Order: sequence, then structure tokens, then C-alpha cells
Amino acid sequence: IDDWAFRRNHRYGTIVCDLERRRIVTLLPDRETATVRAWLLKHPAINIVSRDRGGGYGEAAAKALPNAIQVADRWHLMENASAAFLDAVRRSMNRIRTAIGATTIDPELLTCAEKLRYQGYLRRQDSHAVVTALVSDGVPLKEIVRRTGHSRNLVRQISRGGGTDMFRTRQSTLDGHLPFLDAQWSGGCRNGAELWRRLKGQGFKGSLRVVAEWATRRRRAETISHQQLQKVPAARTIAQLMTTKRDHL
Repeated sequence: IDDWAFRRNHRYGTIVCDLERRRIVTLLPDRETATVRAWLLKHPAINIVSRDRGGGYGEAAAKALPNAIQVADRWHLMENASAAFLDAVRRSMNRIRTAIGATTIDPELLTCAEKLRYQGYLRRQDSHAVVTALVSDGVPLKEIVRRTGHSRNLVRQISRGGGTDMFRTRQSTLDGHLPFLDAQWSGGCRNGAELWRRLKGQGFKGSLRVVAEWATRRRRAETISHQQLQKVPAARTIAQLMTTKRDHL
């Protein structure tokens, strides 16, 4: 039993499946406890209820089928474990950046679009520092929300050690093509449009702007040391690497 969206972020219902027969049993119009409980009361033969970690379905099952066993299915176990691990990696990103040696960003290496994102990143870092300082001083969360104007969810997240943000240059669609780009660059091709045309011949689906930004950054970086250019992968990428078998890296 789980929720599903008639329209995401607007209206949700409840889906009931028979996991042994691998088929949908019914769709309920909402995910209210009373609605689910009423349906379960009509099916007293159910012995095992597989549900998510939310309390609503658990409460409905406990009241309607007090003798039924409540379990978590494989998908929810993996989803919850993955989310917890990714959150742990995100909380460690500052130490990861220090270990890699890329503790500073040189704005001169950034393109115009990246400079705008970097300015937003700096503002978020300042806000994070203010909230952290208030938490350390013992200021109640409600008062921090009033003083800073931030949402309660964000303040609570920062108070629990989350909410950290990392600035990354936008190269995600190019990651698989970087060896080819490096070879073309070393061969003397320094024009972003020409690099993009050659990449398209290799099956690249991205835009010209992405390649042009890479070329601009690479051109500006010719005189910068390798230490300043080390790139920190995204937290999700690091988590994936840490859960991949060594022989498959």
C-alpha cells in the first residue's frame, strides 16, 4: 500500500497492490487514514501489509487489522537507505573538498553564467553561517526564522547539520566526452563552436553553450596551476562511487 499522484504536488491517492500476484487491487481517492482503514476493514483476510515509513498507513493497518504483520518492501528499504547515505555524504562535503585540495574557487576561471551562480552560492553560504551561529548561541528555531526570514524547514535542516551547499561548474553533460575534448584541445582546436560540431559527430546531444563555457574556462585556465583546477564531484556522484564495487570503478 502506498500513495500515488493524480497530479504531483496537488492531489494524491492510495494504490493497493497484491505483491505476490504483482497486480493492482484498487485505487483509493485519497491517502487519509480513515479511507484506508475503511477499505482494510472490508478485507480481514489480509495477513501482511507492506507499506512505507509514514505513520498514516501504519495507523490505519493497526486499527483495521491488528493481527496483521506490517513490513517494509524492498524498494522502500533501498530508497530509505540510499537517502540516508546520500545525506551523510552531503554533510561531509566540506571535509571531502579539503581532502581533494580544492578548497577555493577562482572567480576568474568562471564564465558569466557561472559567476551568477557563484554569487548565489556565496549568499547561501552567508545565510548558512548566520543560522549556524544563532543555533550555537541557543536561539530557538522559531526566533531564528523570525530574525532571518528563512523557512522553518531550512532552519531546522541547518540546525541538524544539513543544508550545506557546494558550488560546481556545469559540466555534467560533458563528463563522458572530456577525454575527446582534451585530445581536440591538445591538437590545436580551441574554438567552442568547432569543438561542439566535432562532439555532435561523436553523438553529443548537449547545447553549444555548454561546450563554449568549457572552452572559455579552459582558455582562462591555461596559466592556472593544476591544484586550483581540481574538480569536486557532486555528492550524489561520490555516493555512487562509494557504493560501486572496486572492479567496476
